[in-house]
Amino acid sequence: MTTPTAEITLRRPDDWHLHLRDGEMLKGVIGDTSRHFARAIIMPNLVPPVVTTSDARAYRDRILAALPAGDRFEPLMTLYLTEHTSADDVEEGKKSGLITAVKLYPAGATTNSHGGVRDIEKAMPVLERMAKIGLPLCVHGEVTTPEVDIFDREAVFIDTVLDPLRRRLPELKVTMEHVTTSDGIDYISSAEKNLAGSITTHHLIINRNAILVGGIKPHYYCLPVAKRESHRLALRKAATSGDTRFFLGTDSAPHVDPLKECACGCAGIYTSINTMSCLAHVFEEEDSLDRLEAFASLNGPAWYGLAPNEERMTLVRQLEPVAYPAKIETGAGPVTVFDPMFPLHWAVAG
Repeated sequence: MTTPTAEITLRRPDDWHLHLRDGEMLKGVIGDTSRHFARAIIMPNLVPPVVTTSDARAYRDRILAALPAGDRFEPLMTLYLTEHTSADDVEEGKKSGLITAVKLYPAGATTNSHGGVRDIEKAMPVLERMAKIGLPLCVHGEVTTPEVDIFDREAVFIDTVLDPLRRRLPELKVTMEHVTTSDGIDYISSAEKNLAGSITTHHLIINRNAILVGGIKPHYYCLPVAKRESHRLALRKAATSGDTRFFLGTDSAPHVDPLKECACGCAGIYTSINTMSCLAHVFEEEDSLDRLEAFASLNGPAWYGLAPNEERMTLVRQLEPVAYPAKIETGAGPVTVFDPMFPLHWAVAG
């Protein structure tokens, strides 16, 4: 490790995979994102989900209304793909500038995904239109068939769903969301074009031991579930490599504590508030602070055909650990903040 860097400045980052929820929860969490991030791709798995351009416009209005005064933040809207989604509505959404991507949830894969796709054939007319008009597909890359082990869902999805789809529609631009395995990293790395992957903050830090060793730790439970240490190391290597196909998507996913700390707890980790401190720690450990800007601020915009932000953010390494709250209080209830299990010394200074 070289002599510790005291300060780094990078373009203001974006979050290419974010859950804001709605109502009181939205009001309680939006400021933790808009404080640091200029833009975020907003996940559409509300109840009911955001399935039409009209739904997305109304949700965007609610997000903007909830923003703290003075914050500059642009929500990039997505549609929740169903077997009944209208290709014409999707195209109109893109043409209007409102829709940035469409999200594929295999039915039952994660929170509020029961209305997702069970038969990919029924979604093909929409996917074919998206390939034609250049609208990206964001995929939750897991199968949900009961015979597949939960730790193998991503690898099986690549083999049985994603690779056949990409061979059938090679012009479809696909973002493999929240990659968690070396299989996913290798698959993206082998692609010649039209495939990229978002990587979360927490998957760079935890492996499956965090959930299970010494007792069940519900606040480290997420989907896709954290995997073996070898997979975490592969994610770190990809994130810190500078490879333009990998970028930050926090998958920050707030749930109130009573829904996490129960017999059947929800999947999701809340990282918006301390992600930049966590990432600076990780990239410093990997002696790659000079590549943090690419991962957090440059690669994502390039993939989605957007300009990088002109505003800058400065991170300062301080002697005393940064004090983040253990929980945030929202009108919906308390939400536990991700604990990386090590002190964070990188603070966002401006």
